[in-house]
Amino acid sequence: MAKQYVLSAALREQQGKGASRRLRRTNGVPAILYGAGRDPVALTLKHNELQRNLQEEAFYSQLITLELNGTRERVILRDLQRHPSRPFIMHADLQRVKEDELLHVHVPLHFINEANSVAVKTQGGSIDHVMSDVLVACLPRDLPEYIEVDMGHVEKGQIVHLSDIKLPAGVSLPELALGEDHNQAIATVH
Repeated sequence: MAKQYVLSAALREQQGKGASRRLRRTNGVPAILYGAGRDPVALTLKHNELQRNLQEEAFYSQLITLELNGTRERVILRDLQRHPSRPFIMHADLQRVKEDELLHVHVPLHFINEANSVAVKTQGGSIDHVMSDVLVACLPRDLPEYIEVDMGHVEKGQIVHLSDIKLPAGVSLPELALGEDHNQAIATVH
């Protein structure tokens, strides 16, 4: 079961460069909430709370419960801007989620059974990861925390492609719908 993430937010009255700088000095992060056919809303998030959640890989691709003025909304993190040299978050974009609308989200790949694969154990090969995440399309209820790629059966010289991934129910890869020439490699064995 995936962890449930909760962010508390407040409406942001002042906008602009100066207001955002003042907000950051008081441990706030300017953010925007948009989507689901409703008007965008300027928000303030708590920097420490956001920073703590960003340390977990699943936070980038999971549904987040946003608490705003006593209401709760389901959102997903769409964009994040960080300071180029200091450990500060400059801005966050959150998108509202409709339960009956397809989401397109990048989900991390977890490669399993690499040490026990035929290529590594008996053939002296090494596995190189070409991709670390993949774009999936699914309904919010079907959104996986990660996708496992079993490398146990892979042999030396073999290439693992997107079409070789075993997807959970309700999840598809939009890249494969574009045709056979979009079946990209995700791992190779040298």
